[in-house]
Amino acid sequence: MAEATLHIGRKISKIRELRGMKQEALAAELGISQQSISKIEQSAEVDESALEKIAIALGVPVEGIKKFNEDAVFNIIGNTVNNHDQAAMFNYYPTFNPIDKLLELFEENKKLYQELLASEREKVAILRQNKV
Repeated sequence: MAEATLHIGRKISKIRELRGMKQEALAAELGISQQSISKIEQSAEVDESALEKIAIALGVPVEGIKKFNEDAVFNIIGNTVNNHDQAAMFNYYPTFNPIDKLLELFEENKKLYQELLASEREKVAILRQNKV
């Protein structure tokens, strides 16, 4: 089990997956092939300069990769929301007034409709001029 905690490649793989990134995306970010990413993720050790580039691409510090502990991540998630019944305890309070946003959208929609109507009127006027 100690070997798994020291396996940098597996840590990179898990962090990449938790970030919702595919091997192809990480490879493109680093300018290397997907197969190279696969080899890196299978390696117990990774060159320090390569690790720095990978850390930047994943948006985490190098130490974050080295000290990553999958069990700790899932314990935090499990302790935060341990079942769906308690999900109601987590209230969502928006930083804006939803009614104000709705009114803004209504006004924007009204403005767009008026612009579309003006455009159609211009088209009709041009067609009438061409008939004469």
